[in-house]
Amino acid sequence: MKRKLAIIISAVLAVGTVLSSCQVEKVSDSKTSGSSDTIKIGVFEPLTGANAGGGELEVEGIKLANKLYPEVNGKKIELVIVDNKSDKVEASNAASRLVEKDKVTAIIGSWGSSLSMAAGDIIKKAKIPTVATSATNPLVTKGNDYYFRVCFIDPFQGTVMANYAYSKLNAKKVAIVQEVSNDYAVGLAKYFTDSFTKLTGDSKAIVSVSNYNTGDQDFSAQLTNIKSQNPDVIFAPGNFTESALLIKQARDLGIKAPIIGGDTWETPDFLKIGGSAVDGAVFSTFFATEKPITKESEKFLAEYKKEYNKEPAAVSALAYDAYLLLVDGLKRTGSEDSVKLRDELVKTKDFQGAAGVVNFDEDRNAVKSAVIKQVKDGKFTYLDIIEPTK
Repeated sequence: MKRKLAIIISAVLAVGTVLSSCQVEKVSDSKTSGSSDTIKIGVFEPLTGANAGGGELEVEGIKLANKLYPEVNGKKIELVIVDNKSDKVEASNAASRLVEKDKVTAIIGSWGSSLSMAAGDIIKKAKIPTVATSATNPLVTKGNDYYFRVCFIDPFQGTVMANYAYSKLNAKKVAIVQEVSNDYAVGLAKYFTDSFTKLTGDSKAIVSVSNYNTGDQDFSAQLTNIKSQNPDVIFAPGNFTESALLIKQARDLGIKAPIIGGDTWETPDFLKIGGSAVDGAVFSTFFATEKPITKESEKFLAEYKKEYNKEPAAVSALAYDAYLLLVDGLKRTGSEDSVKLRDELVKTKDFQGAAGVVNFDEDRNAVKSAVIKQVKDGKFTYLDIIEPTK
């Protein structure tokens, strides 16, 4: 009898564990979730794991947008938020769940190009329009008619930072250190290399390329090699945690060359981990609180500070825009048909978002300006804005 009771208890506990591991959050003002009076928008973001800091910032923007714009076409909008755990397999699983179980009309996500691409085939097959928030690798939307994005892409970002290194820092020699297991970092390094080499007219302008993997904490071998090359600038695209550690260790080794990077650096964790060592670091990003671009920018800034009592990150503004873009598309479509919504989103023109005006190119990428920021006295500060080439 005791053995049977133990088996029953174990089974109950196992079920509880499975249910808790799903980590699905539903946000809605509707009393009857998933009823005919609601429209479901799925969200898959990294809320645990290496990219959790970025995912949390994006979810803040999405939740704020849902609070300010909770309805469309007379129906409540329900957010179904799933944790992709900073893992490609989990990102695929999260997208499958949103499509097959939750029956969402559209999807938002994800922080991280690799995570977004991992869900691409599922989204394409299910014909569910999805808006990437800050995933900048061109392959996220390439060949996938149902994937859109509200951020610029890496060829533009790489060119912007190459121009900054060449024109503003007078660099002639650059060392690259990249997170080789991260599609975003590898892609950005390639576009930077192509652009910088063209600017200098020197095929040997990139003096070294060093690699590391996600999760690495010791960069002494890579940095020792870089130090021996004596570059004018170091370009270090990668996740905020590893990048902050790398910069800290570079300064400890006596490397004084400017270190520049990409949009992933704009998180509180980058400042917290890097401390005073990251002061002076320069990177490209999507939005500056000092330069509100539209009336929606002003509304977003005021409401975000009221809701969270802090300054917003650029990715929070992008995630906010991803939600608003879907609401705008649903409003214009007048229905919840996902295929019709996709077709309407393609027609988007001069959409006034918090992070700027959105128009799509032929691959459904947002064509918009880039912002240059620098860490100064422990804060992200605006330096410049770069417009895309017409």
